[in-house]
Amino acid sequence: MARYEELQQKIQRKTARVGVIGLGYVGLPLAVETIKSGYTVIGIDLHGGKIESLKRGESYVQDVSNETLQECLATNRFFPTTDYSVIEELDAISICVPTPLSPNQDPDTSYIINVVEQIKRFMKRGMLITLESTTYPGTTEELIQREFEKLGYRAGIDFFLCYSPERVDPGNRNYSTYNTPKVIGGTTERCMELGTLLYGSLVKTVVPVSSPKVAEMSKLLENTFRSVNIAFMNEMAMMCDRMGINVWEVIKAASTKPFGFMPFYPGPGIGGHCIPLDPMYLSWKAKGFRFHSQFIEIAQSINDNMPDYVRNKTAQVLNIYAKAINSSRILILGMAYKPEVDDLRESPGLEIYELFTNSGATVDYYDPYAQSFVNKKDEIVHSIANDYEVFKTYDCMVLITNHQCFAYQELADLGVAIIDTRNAFEDIKNPNVYRIGTSVAIRQEKEVVSLLA
Repeated sequence: MARYEELQQKIQRKTARVGVIGLGYVGLPLAVETIKSGYTVIGIDLHGGKIESLKRGESYVQDVSNETLQECLATNRFFPTTDYSVIEELDAISICVPTPLSPNQDPDTSYIINVVEQIKRFMKRGMLITLESTTYPGTTEELIQREFEKLGYRAGIDFFLCYSPERVDPGNRNYSTYNTPKVIGGTTERCMELGTLLYGSLVKTVVPVSSPKVAEMSKLLENTFRSVNIAFMNEMAMMCDRMGINVWEVIKAASTKPFGFMPFYPGPGIGGHCIPLDPMYLSWKAKGFRFHSQFIEIAQSINDNMPDYVRNKTAQVLNIYAKAINSSRILILGMAYKPEVDDLRESPGLEIYELFTNSGATVDYYDPYAQSFVNKKDEIVHSIANDYEVFKTYDCMVLITNHQCFAYQELADLGVAIIDTRNAFEDIKNPNVYRIGTSVAIRQEKEVVSLLA
């Protein structure tokens, strides 16, 4: 009881020392909001280069500007470090480490496990621990609560444990860590009360739920919902392609219905840390209950095959110009997984690059945000410069990311065949632009008829 009341008072007075473990695209914005709220924050990350960058006031996270970071440092309440022993000084910790998939598509919780081992070494009684990393239902209790209970600590008495899934959308100009509602579930009632108290002082809206499992599942539901609906639209795009119907016009027409329809859009595949991975976490966990989710597996298969569809569409277009992918020079426009970010995680463009290369093409890319990546041969591939005279020399361009900074009309006017995977050229009438979800063959027939009329 005394530990609960002591931490409660520290949070209310904002004298609690808060740690954020993992200073990436989730942890750093969270640290910033915590500092803005008046707390002292110790940020822990094992990447020494990141820590040195932060100490210099140089942000590597797009959603945190250098100016904002420098303002945080100027408060003298932000201390980035690689040293886990500072945990001894903390009253609350938020864990924001990566949770990738293994090569076998199983959850890789090694980052969480490693952090828990460090906390066990240095923790003190009365600490609030909140896991934010996306993971499967049961992780908070299985990988954290049980480990501390083995040491004799009691949840809700000796330590307080919550799960609050991150909902960061990199590059989103409307929703940030502060104004995105924060779901949180505690392992006990007192855990929930302290977690809600702390996060309620950091963000605009806190949404308490009955348990960590509910909070963990809510995150997976959000992104599995998106994955399944994107997969459905991707399948519709391929169906419309086969039937000679423009899928983009179909979606636009259906979107005029003011109820019962929510537009999703096809594309070259899914990217980012969440949508490609989260459904597989859920599917993996469900199998442990002898439940096989057909929706998830089918959706994942469709989305994973979209890069192959883009390659085949590109081959069809090049064939119109009496060319093949083999020996062609192809320029990929945009490599980031979404517009206006430099994030390349799980980007379908990376797979499309490899497919083109393996098919014998010479492939370059242009992306003003994502300046380089490492291909499967461990070679560093750099973005070429924005030079339209050079762009003219390619056999075709394949738009993967619809950055707003691209001059679409000027690109279309270059006279180079363009395969548009995002409908970015929607308002541009140009015979050199070909969209996924539309039929190349039907279009050719219509053009012939138009010429003969």
